Amino acid sequence: MQISDLSNKWIAELGVYEPGRPIEEVARELGFKDSSGFIKLASNENALGPSPKAIDAMRAAAAGMHVYPDGGAFYLRRALSAHLDVDIQNILVGNGSNEMIELLAHVFLGPGTSIVVAEQAFVVYRLVASAFCAETIAVPMKDFTHDLLAMAEACREDTRLLYVSNPNNPTGTMVDADEIDAFMKAVPDHVVVVFDEAYIELLEPDVAPNVLRYISESDRVVVLRTFSKSYGLAGLRLGYAVASRGVIELLGKVRQPFNANAMAQQAAIAALGDTDHLIRTRALVNAGLAFYESYCKDHQLEYVPSVANFILIKVGAGRDVFRRLQREQVVVRPMDGYGLFDYIRITIGTASENEACVKALSVVMA
Repeated sequence: MQISDLSNKWIAELGVYEPGRPIEEVARELGFKDSSGFIKLASNENALGPSPKAIDAMRAAAAGMHVYPDGGAFYLRRALSAHLDVDIQNILVGNGSNEMIELLAHVFLGPGTSIVVAEQAFVVYRLVASAFCAETIAVPMKDFTHDLLAMAEACREDTRLLYVSNPNNPTGTMVDADEIDAFMKAVPDHVVVVFDEAYIELLEPDVAPNVLRYISESDRVVVLRTFSKSYGLAGLRLGYAVASRGVIELLGKVRQPFNANAMAQQAAIAALGDTDHLIRTRALVNAGLAFYESYCKDHQLEYVPSVANFILIKVGAGRDVFRRLQREQVVVRPMDGYGLFDYIRITIGTASENEACVKALSVVMA
């Protein structure tokens, strides 16, 4: 008897998320002595790193790591409450926004239920749904963007969650406030709408649609955010959900105690107060997007206009180009896992990293 015979039968059939690999591992596999010459532009990380204020907060917190963290993340939730202008009781903090996706599945999904997603949206929605024996209804995108009204129409009686990744990973596109307003009027009352806003802080405040306002109007809206992207704290794994008190209480029942570590909580509080770092991040991303768009136009390469810190570029055999770029010491992300076999996704790096990337891409494409 194999160990898989003892497991839940559906687990063996689950897909696996393909993360961006450490450059040290890639260098070793390719026979390089070290990874010092490699550039990783695969995981949509903040090229500026963490906020300096967050680094200071982590150093200050290090000596207290023998003590369990604040299980309720009170001080971080209080800071988020002031930052977002929502009640503290409407916030739940966790181990990255990915944990919030799993907690939502614990609460709302199971055999005989379904979720609705855009066809090229964050793959973890599908993976988690499958782990809870729920069906995924994938709706084709329109010009690489969520077709919100089609997603509302795709909901069935057994649909419990509908995910809107905005801006969307991996396409970098977004839907605006008017589209969301029309969509919210069309979504069936039995469906919980989850706005995944992992990249929202990269948008200027006057551009970002305000979906938090729906929380005061409905207990069927959940907003997910993270400190991994704009705030540069991906290694700490910290995210949060904003929802009605009723939803937060349900999610709290299935979360593990101490799910947000103490150092992460202190770093996040400090990062929230570092507006200058966020402004520098936006400037770096906007300059990088303009650089790649110009390169693509000059070299007749199709691309998807992006508002996030990455860009999709059509290169032909995406995984082959990805592998050849690794030999040029540049690590990007292939997109065949999303059905985008002709594309690679490139994270915006520093100016020198972006220049090295297109230099390598030119070599590979030639």
